[in-house]
Amino acid sequence: MNAATTDKERWAARTPTAIKLRRQSRVLDVAFDDGQRFELPFEYLRVYSPSAEVRGHGPGQETLQLGKHEVQVAKVDPIGNYAVRLVFSDGHDTGLYTWGYLYELGETRAAKWQHYLDRLQQLGIPYPTQVAHKKA
Repeated sequence: MNAATTDKERWAARTPTAIKLRRQSRVLDVAFDDGQRFELPFEYLRVYSPSAEVRGHGPGQETLQLGKHEVQVAKVDPIGNYAVRLVFSDGHDTGLYTWGYLYELGETRAAKWQHYLDRLQQLGIPYPTQVAHKKA
């Protein structure tokens, strides 16, 4: 078993004990059964949405998310006993954030966010990014 598989399995085994939407500070506060607690910024959650629209259908098909600096989470919908669906102020609502994925986002936040900023820098896109305009 490699380290990545071990992490994925460990993350998947976690269950939240509390999920709080903190609109003023713009974070989703998630506490887990192992005592860990993560404050996940709305922008970060939107940039790393698990939806096919953001992640694509395979490696290399990801879509870089721009203009999400001011995005809000309007609603948190529970999905069974395994996930939540976040409804964002930009209309995005197709990603299911499983407990394991929320834990992963919390535990790897610094590295994932730095990866996002590095990608922007490589493309010459200043942060915060401008709101992307849809092509007609």
